[in-house]
Amino acid sequence: MSIRSLAPESLWNHFANLNAVPRPSKKEERVIQYMMDFGNKLGLETIQDTIGNVIIKKPATVGMEGRKTVILQSHLDMVHQKNSDTVFDFDNQGIEMRINGDWVDANGTTLGADNGIGVASIMAILTSTDIAHPAVEAMFTIDEETGMTGAMQLEPSNFSGEILLNLDTEDDDELSIGCAGGIDTNSSYKYNEVDVDVDASCFEISISGLIGGHSGMDIDKGRGNANKLMNRVLRSIRNACPVQLVSIDGGSLRNAIPREATAVIAVNHEFEGQVDLEFNTIALTIKNEYKSLEKELLIEFKPTSSEAKAVGSDDTDKIINALYAVPNGVFRMSPDIEGLVETSSSLARVIVKDGEFSTQSLQRSSVESTKDDVANSVRASFELMGAEVIQNGDYPGWQPNPNSAILDIMSNLYREKFNDEPKIKACHAGLECGILGKHLPDADMISFGPNIRAAHSPDEKVQISSVQKFWDYLLDVLKEIPTKN
Repeated sequence: MSIRSLAPESLWNHFANLNAVPRPSKKEERVIQYMMDFGNKLGLETIQDTIGNVIIKKPATVGMEGRKTVILQSHLDMVHQKNSDTVFDFDNQGIEMRINGDWVDANGTTLGADNGIGVASIMAILTSTDIAHPAVEAMFTIDEETGMTGAMQLEPSNFSGEILLNLDTEDDDELSIGCAGGIDTNSSYKYNEVDVDVDASCFEISISGLIGGHSGMDIDKGRGNANKLMNRVLRSIRNACPVQLVSIDGGSLRNAIPREATAVIAVNHEFEGQVDLEFNTIALTIKNEYKSLEKELLIEFKPTSSEAKAVGSDDTDKIINALYAVPNGVFRMSPDIEGLVETSSSLARVIVKDGEFSTQSLQRSSVESTKDDVANSVRASFELMGAEVIQNGDYPGWQPNPNSAILDIMSNLYREKFNDEPKIKACHAGLECGILGKHLPDADMISFGPNIRAAHSPDEKVQISSVQKFWDYLLDVLKEIPTKN
């Protein structure tokens, strides 16, 4: 069976077409043009705003003209991650999708179900001739994954809708009514370079095989962070022997839990045996700590080509101590909503190379004051070593509204259709709803979607049966949109 023959065929065919278009964050020119062509070919009012968001408007079907206008919203960009042994050019290749039982995944890369399934669902509604719906304003935003630029610079004058349905969550039994805001903390430090000892050889330490995942939705699952684990290995070895740090390259994307990291150290021949023993000891310790969770974790140590320059000893201590001190993981659980992570931080990227040490991290919280608190903790960790710290990309959370009218409609409909209670939740991820709510303060918002697992990682997959459930539910929701006041 092919992807295109799955039900509902219209949705899956639009998803397959979308996944043939490279669409990394910050490089959405091709997918923007694709969506503009899509809307214009349908003869619908199609707008590209100043920042690059695409808006396509479709009138209500016969008999639905008196209902409130609905904004259907999803983002066009996707996270590009691949396994280290996967050869793939995200800038020029379409995603290679596969069917595995009841799931669709990709061949060694992210799938783009986040948020491609939402985009494809809206496209299927726009192309339909037999789906009952009120007037629809389709909002396709850009750059959600690396800063929510599209939502930040949205032009609200393009919209009149009173209800906004965001199709960007990952559990089909949940209705999201709140989300975390976030802020990026980036640091940089110029370190003193010294010559590698003439009697030293270089060795590469590598960490791979971690599960990774979304640094918001998965931050409470106890998964290993490759950057923090690498720093732990380096500190253990350096405490045992006077090794030189040559380089570090850890992590990938700002909003993904780091799965891989490499570091190079220079070891005097006199200490090679001691370093090998210390490495094996700390590697075994870490593996034992994570053995029930990170079953594919690899921590390896091998000779590598010699380098000319290393980090000075004092700066090495500063780097290792700062990385050890920086908060990572859950910072605070919500005292008001059971099971909700309120505040967290993820050390996403660490680079030591050519005289500069730099980091990228992302702090999230549904409460502005604790977001500031954890961001200041991260800032302090690096400022103590003399690093320059820049914080930007600050975006607000989405305050839950338990009295939402669309929530009542969708909750009742869920009970009727599935004979079960929906989970009314706020999520620890940066949904665009928080920002969109600032632009469209009168819009009644809710977020929902099908089952997606391991988003932002090469293990990303979407459940076929759940997409069908989500689609049927979405169409029934559109039929239940209330009349205009």
